[in-house]
Amino acid sequence: MALGLVTAGESHGPALVAIVTGLPAGLALDKEMIDADLRRRQQGYGRSPRQKLESDEVEVLAGLRHGLTLGTPLALVVRNRDHANWTWGMSPWPPDGDPSGKGAKPVTLPRPGHADLAGVLKFGHDDVRNALERASARHTAVHVAAGSVAKALLRELGIVVEGRPVEIGGETTDEAMRAATDEARKERHTLGGVVEVTATGVMPGLGSYAEKSDRLDGRLAAALMGVQAVKGVEVGDGFALARRRGTEAHDEIDPGLERRTNRAGGLEAGITNGEPLVVRAAMKPLPTLMRPLDSVDLATGEATQALVERSDVQAVEALAVVAEATVAFELARAALEKLGGDSLDDLLAAKRHYLERISARWRPR
Repeated sequence: MALGLVTAGESHGPALVAIVTGLPAGLALDKEMIDADLRRRQQGYGRSPRQKLESDEVEVLAGLRHGLTLGTPLALVVRNRDHANWTWGMSPWPPDGDPSGKGAKPVTLPRPGHADLAGVLKFGHDDVRNALERASARHTAVHVAAGSVAKALLRELGIVVEGRPVEIGGETTDEAMRAATDEARKERHTLGGVVEVTATGVMPGLGSYAEKSDRLDGRLAAALMGVQAVKGVEVGDGFALARRRGTEAHDEIDPGLERRTNRAGGLEAGITNGEPLVVRAAMKPLPTLMRPLDSVDLATGEATQALVERSDVQAVEALAVVAEATVAFELARAALEKLGGDSLDDLLAAKRHYLERISARWRPR
């Protein structure tokens, strides 16, 4: 069975849910490590007060016994603690009593840059909240939990995945990125940036060029573009390669089949080549602003300004954690497709056999 992920949940609903299928039996999971990744997602210099309301931790409802996966679907839950203030506004069933608490009033002021307007037009909603709750980046919490599970699997294969911010508001040093965040907060602006995810220990041969949908570079790009606010993805030197000559763009091969450079970011023709995998994602400035942009009231058709809700100044550091989880999940999926196995022992045995087969040619130092 292929590794799969389905999620459900709204930003202010009771909980976020993930169902992970296709995991081999016998994989050890550590709750503290998953919770640590959830905390990393909530941290960052530009985060909003919302992060103080939530203290994310994972619950497991199925697929795990005494810390080991069973080879059956794994059900992960991350509760929305702020839901206590939204019980009427986000009730799954028609609520009793008079409207009360948050979310009781319809939202009719769509925010430019968010899913608000496109969502109500697509699904025929009258209340923008029906679109914005699911489109919110809050639900990346459960993707991080699933990605943490994927990282546990990758560690068994000797693969380590790490994400970090490399640019915020056009700045590239830690001090300058913090200064840009401070300035944006003072001026009630938001910022975007760029994150980089690196995976080391990746064996050659993950992914394929057999079909377009099999290419690992395309799958990574699609998965990262599916993360809220991401507007661009590059592998290795990416767009910079378009401005170089061929002799300066490609990674020459030495004996042992190692490369002198890694401009391709560890991927050629959609297949890993044994070098570190390097992927970057560009994030736009957040669309929820304390200085609202012009919009139109959907109830009256009149020009006005968009909805104002609490917002991060920037969430680039959080995106680095989400992108790390996203890349980890796609790598784990590709590894299971390549190696297979109903149990972790089967998977590791297949890896040993594969590396033995290619060892006559591929001999990294």
